[in-house]
Amino acid sequence: MRKLGSGGSSVTGVPLRAMDTATMDLGAIKQAMAKTNELFNSEVFGKRNFAAIGQIYTTDARILPPGRLMVFGRLEIEGFWFDIIRSYNAKSIARQSLDLMPAGEGLVEVGRSVITAEPAEQPEVQVDIKYVVFWKQEDGLWKWHVHIWNQSW
Repeated sequence: MRKLGSGGSSVTGVPLRAMDTATMDLGAIKQAMAKTNELFNSEVFGKRNFAAIGQIYTTDARILPPGRLMVFGRLEIEGFWFDIIRSYNAKSIARQSLDLMPAGEGLVEVGRSVITAEPAEQPEVQVDIKYVVFWKQEDGLWKWHVHIWNQSW
């Protein structure tokens, strides 16, 4: 598996007014997205601060994890990540945005990520993932509203 280089993208902390994507400042949005993605890595994976999910996902977000049922709502998503990160002893996630497309009042991001984990009594592993996130504004911040991913082969 490959490690991602720097230059990934994410969202959090750059408040922007709700507007049609045709008039958005994509540079500012990309900076906000990079901050959110880094928050996911540093807080959720790194510090196991699952309360940070509220700064990453919208209140009524949905995730579509591979081989599992769809998960609805921030509280259920928090529980999902708690279980996954603890079960696999996941240490970090490096995300790299590959494409960003305006979509109505939101944005669709296509990217890849590498999850680093140390399962019990096993050597460290890195898993290559491809993902799609529909970003939506909530409380003046860009957050993940729909998130789907699967392993790259």
